Amino acid sequence: MAISGIRDEGTVRPITNYGESVVKSSGRKSSPAECQTCKNRKYQDGSDEMVSFKSAAHISPNAAGSRVRSHEQEHVSNAFKKAAMKGGKVMSASVSVRTAVCPECGRTYVSGGETNTQIKYYNEKNPYQKGKKIADSTIYSGMNIDIAV
Repeated sequence: MAISGIRDEGTVRPITNYGESVVKSSGRKSSPAECQTCKNRKYQDGSDEMVSFKSAAHISPNAAGSRVRSHEQEHVSNAFKKAAMKGGKVMSASVSVRTAVCPECGRTYVSGGETNTQIKYYNEKNPYQKGKKIADSTIYSGMNIDIAV
């Protein structure tokens, strides 16, 4: 028998998020099962890369963690492809996943993620970058000297 609503003081309220708790925490507007904020939450990527979630899409709160992590992994994969195509090497790649608390029902959910990558290119083709490296080498040469006495 499927539950189609929550019976409370003679009235029946519809369930919008099946499989969630019907218990309403104190100080909250609704339970996770009937939270409209969680039902309408959408995720969208703001980067200039071609990855998923370029247009806003809903993810269920239960699946948000794995979907956000896999989305951020797309950014990491793109960095490795970019480095390989341009003769570089990925020096570091880190992914952080953010969480937040829903103001309506109090559920903790994954609110987004961020990927940071550093790519080192060996054959620098930009003449300005080459000039900067030459200027930096004159400044920094001799700053750290280890002399044995």
